[in-house]
Amino acid sequence: MRLIGLDPGLRLTGWGVIDVEGNRLRHVAHGVVKVATTGPLAERLRELFDGVAGIVAAHQPIEAAVEETFVNVNPGSTLKLGQARGVVMLAPARAGLPVYEYAANLVKKSVTGAGHADKHQIAMMVGRLLPGVDASADAADALAVAICHAHHRATAKRVEAAL
Repeated sequence: MRLIGLDPGLRLTGWGVIDVEGNRLRHVAHGVVKVATTGPLAERLRELFDGVAGIVAAHQPIEAAVEETFVNVNPGSTLKLGQARGVVMLAPARAGLPVYEYAANLVKKSVTGAGHADKHQIAMMVGRLLPGVDASADAADALAVAICHAHHRATAKRVEAAL
């Protein structure tokens, strides 16, 4: 079974694809969708959608998992992140995949054993769980989301969105 994990961001969106066979995990691919930092927001969101949709089409996962958004101090930043997250969720949903959400603390706890692990700890544990993988912070976070989904998918709640 192939899963994709997504760590949404307007500028950098991490993605990670794993295969799950029983309780064994195998790394398939990972990376970051990079979006321009300037230009109209609608164009940047389209660029983000196209990037995620292309990855979904290329790797053919059967389910997607997305990290839930935390609230920033700046309401404008929170709103823009929410819009990016919506686009990131829409891309796999448009491809017919069920999309699941996980709280950041659950993702961290599933991978490191601690709900408040930092990005370095997450990347290190992703490298241990998926031997040989050396992923940047955003891609490691996305792989952590995929790993979390592999561990919790039987009890996960699917995002019910009218897309």
